Amino acid sequence: MNGAQSLFNALTRAGLDTCFANPGTSEMQLVFEMGKSDAVRPVLCLQENVVTGAADGYARMAGKPAFTLLHVGSGFANGIANLHNAGRANTPLVNIVGANATYHQPNFPDHELIGGKITELARAVSHWTREAKSAAEMGALGVEAVRNAMVGAGRISTLIAPTDCHWDPAPDAPVDISPIETPKVAPSTVEQIAGLLANGRKTGLILGAGALREQGLEIAGRIAASTGVQLLSETFPARLARGERRVPVQLVPYFLEMAQFFFAEYEQIILVGALPPVSTFAYQNSAMSKLPDSCDQVTYVTAEQDVVDALEQLATAVGAGDGAVARTERIEPEVPSGELTSAAIGQSVSAFMPEGAIMVDEAATAGLDLYAQTGAARAHEYLYAIPGAAIGNGLPVALGAAIAAPERKVIALQADGSGMYTNQALWTIAREQCDVTIVILKNDAYAVLNVELARVREDEPTAKMLSMLELDRPSIDWVKMAEGMGVAAVAVNTAEAFHAEFEQAMAVKGPRLIEATIAQDLQPVVDLIMAQRQGG
Repeated sequence: MNGAQSLFNALTRAGLDTCFANPGTSEMQLVFEMGKSDAVRPVLCLQENVVTGAADGYARMAGKPAFTLLHVGSGFANGIANLHNAGRANTPLVNIVGANATYHQPNFPDHELIGGKITELARAVSHWTREAKSAAEMGALGVEAVRNAMVGAGRISTLIAPTDCHWDPAPDAPVDISPIETPKVAPSTVEQIAGLLANGRKTGLILGAGALREQGLEIAGRIAASTGVQLLSETFPARLARGERRVPVQLVPYFLEMAQFFFAEYEQIILVGALPPVSTFAYQNSAMSKLPDSCDQVTYVTAEQDVVDALEQLATAVGAGDGAVARTERIEPEVPSGELTSAAIGQSVSAFMPEGAIMVDEAATAGLDLYAQTGAARAHEYLYAIPGAAIGNGLPVALGAAIAAPERKVIALQADGSGMYTNQALWTIAREQCDVTIVILKNDAYAVLNVELARVREDEPTAKMLSMLELDRPSIDWVKMAEGMGVAAVAVNTAEAFHAEFEQAMAVKGPRLIEATIAQDLQPVVDLIMAQRQGG
């Protein structure tokens, strides 16, 4: 047995059966061994940020890691942005990164990084990182990579595997792969939080990680029914059980100004698997926290702990029974007509999205209306593509989710600018015949940056400023691009046309793309920001 075989035995015995890959020279032994195995499904992706993003989407739906196969430091570097998103999403993920042979690295060949080792690069976006020193370590390190990835809601593990560790003789991987126990909240903490829920102050539970999945939401719904606490969701939910019959939650707004209005009356906030609600970026002379100074903030349980168990303990402590909880009622939307807006698209999506669908959201500025319009759709899973705010994960997450759940329709709501970061995912979606309908929200701009520019400008933007935000000259033709990669595509620019095309897409299986040119007015948001700056 060689090191590559020992590694694959470790991964497959731990239940990993899907590999998203973009291999190169240093991974050929691994490709060879995987090609002889029936235990692993390889999925080829044409760029490493598609690889890591697809592994993210897969794990969010499968509840277990995929593993990636990446080519040396430069290949790993290409995948870092979506590893950052996966880490912020608390996604369990295992990376296998090829490297030059241990005895060749001191010769500083072409693929060696200019100023450091792959391990130094990997630690920035990994919770656990190791480099094998010999083939004998490959199986044991593979086990440790999986065990560490499965702690809490999920973590990122990266194993660097030099080529001589692939081909040299090695012992078999351990057969008994016991998990690392996920820590639970202390009884004293449960008692403290139960006391806070009984103090009569206006309180919100900000839910994250497993608290936003169906089981966690059901328990949270019982707690809310018993105590009157408001159920809130972190701004960027990795996975949210949503729609008809589901327990409703309110999303914490992204924009600082909107969030400050949202939280104005709250007296205490309790974090349940979520991080504190702060502004994504700092702005001159602006607050960093979205909470008012008068609002207390307490962390009950983190994503590294057992969030669902913590909710169960809290439900018991507050005497939450099995009575009726608030649930979302299905509302049939009006049939949209005329101008194609994000709200009109949301109405059509809500009308035709089938029960059990997976909605992947990287709609950017169009996302506010789309999210609002689909809240009363049939029950579905909502995946916010970029919890780490690194754009370009929507198409890869949709790909990975479709591989993990082939029986479910996947709807990817994708902004045009960020879609260009990983458009190579279209090729893999076509190759694997994934049941994904992609809606490109085309406004020929990085529209959100017009909002951000309002935070720093004193007068009207110049043509030179706008040239760095606009995506016209030339306008990107997504229909030709999709068809060139094997995905059937159509362009629409009216609400009626989109409604008809989306209905058709929901009625058939397989990959489809709808390029939707939308009319969008962000001036109210810009005006709010400018007014607050002038008033402050």
